[in-house]
Amino acid sequence: MPKTMPAPLRPCKNDNFDQKAFRGALLKWYDRHARVLPWRYTPGNKANPYHVWLSEVMLQQTTVQAVIPYFGKFVDKWSTVQKLAAAKDEDVMHAWAGLGYYARARNLLKCARAVSTEHLGIFPESIDSLKTLPGIGDYTAAAIASIAFDIPATVIDGNVDRVVSRYFAIQDPLPDSKPEIREQAKRLFEGTVKRPGDFAQAMMDLGATICTPKSPKCGVCPIAEHCQARLRGIATELPHRREKAVQPKRVGYVYWVTNSKGEVLFETRPPTGLLGGMTGLPTSDWVAPGAINHISAMKIEDTAVMNKNLKIRHTFTHFDLELTGVKLPAPRGFRLSPNQFWVAPADIPALGFPTVFRKFVRLVLD
Repeated sequence: MPKTMPAPLRPCKNDNFDQKAFRGALLKWYDRHARVLPWRYTPGNKANPYHVWLSEVMLQQTTVQAVIPYFGKFVDKWSTVQKLAAAKDEDVMHAWAGLGYYARARNLLKCARAVSTEHLGIFPESIDSLKTLPGIGDYTAAAIASIAFDIPATVIDGNVDRVVSRYFAIQDPLPDSKPEIREQAKRLFEGTVKRPGDFAQAMMDLGATICTPKSPKCGVCPIAEHCQARLRGIATELPHRREKAVQPKRVGYVYWVTNSKGEVLFETRPPTGLLGGMTGLPTSDWVAPGAINHISAMKIEDTAVMNKNLKIRHTFTHFDLELTGVKLPAPRGFRLSPNQFWVAPADIPALGFPTVFRKFVRLVLD
């Protein structure tokens, strides 16, 4: 929490709040300024549930600009949920490589197969039914129900958190303020309302383009008149957030192993766990600093083979990783495991693998 934060003010119920006027002003703005996104239909038109679901899963903890090319690649290759359900696991993981949070890709396949087999390829419309599907939680279920089926639902992502926090001047820091944000958001989203899907997307667009984190454009905001944070002059301060704890650090080795043909050793990681099912380079275990050891299969005894400049850093959700690169020929008598394979250097760029390995590959090839 910022040290200069003013004394907390009570959350404002906003006596001037008028749901009909609020929604009307926001929808009018949305009709003129809606973002053009490949999964979105124009305001007032019906969305494709498959596109809505696919985009919402991809957008979890990922920016719109990062998602756009992946969404296009997926719908070009698998145009329906049934086609995605029939895809091979390795093909989907390959197409997902680089987007991160790989459990989403595994749940994507599970969900597509559940929709195809249990719901005849048709997404259920109710929030409760959607939440029974793999990888669909409260937010994603509400978003799909609202955007794809025009069912009134409270859809709260990071952008909506910010809009609601400011409009009602909610002072408690996130995540403690989540219950208050949800209570106030219900006043905006629920009840007898028109165009719930467009309204949900309008709230997201408002947060993404007008009510931005550092420099909110209050002068052109369609709902600025009764925004309590603007009236109190604290819009740039909200929402408050608790200071993040220091991320733990893990370290390890990543190996660039070559055979007599100059081919490089790659492997498919185990199906579960971090980066499960993804293609990557062999690594040691990722452990706390000071506990690092080479994997015995590499038979490395002399650390002089290490190039100290081959070092990469990568941040995962719950820890920071530092990998030291090791380049070496395949040890005498080395045999491939069932999950390992050789790749010619010229073919490496065509492989799909996570960003943490892409960083090291780029470092070596460059």
